[in-house]
Amino acid sequence: MIQQFKDKIELYAYQTIKEGKIECGDSYYYTATDEYFVCVLADGLGSGQYAHEASAAVVSVVEQHHHEDVDTLMKYCNNILVQKRGAAVSIFKVYFETREFVYSCVGNIRFFLYTSNGKLTYPLPVTGYLSGKPQVFHTQRFIYEPQSKFLIYSDGFDNIHGAKTILNGYRSVGAIAEQIKSEYANSMDDATFIVGSLL
Repeated sequence: MIQQFKDKIELYAYQTIKEGKIECGDSYYYTATDEYFVCVLADGLGSGQYAHEASAAVVSVVEQHHHEDVDTLMKYCNNILVQKRGAAVSIFKVYFETREFVYSCVGNIRFFLYTSNGKLTYPLPVTGYLSGKPQVFHTQRFIYEPQSKFLIYSDGFDNIHGAKTILNGYRSVGAIAEQIKSEYANSMDDATFIVGSLL
């Protein structure tokens, strides 16, 4: 389903569960205020109950503290995973007034930002996963143009190729989402993607 926030961002989120499992090991959350939009995607290690428990804990702590900066949120996420399964975690925050994109990720989650003038940004994540152990974060900042698009996905969609081609042009968020769903379906793992347009 397509959602709009504050006439500043439009997005589509989609998730499937690994075949044979009841609970999804991926979790996500997003919200917007007048000043910013924040999104977190967490992929609990493995699949099933304990993967879900880990990713859901990450989402819950971001939901409670989304007003904090991205570095602080990543630290909260790491701390909440003590004695849990562990998770790959990606958080980004969009500041509307300054058109600034702040991004941080640990683990195998992919993110692409495609600007209206054709520039593709692919920030490299820190390898590994969050588990409560001391962790170095690599938070990056980008300026975005109006009508820029973004795509973030867990490794259940790791067969996606050609992100620039997918995000290129004036296609709607809904059309992009339908292409990804039809061409890159995967029942062998939990899989989540969120595609959005910054209006």
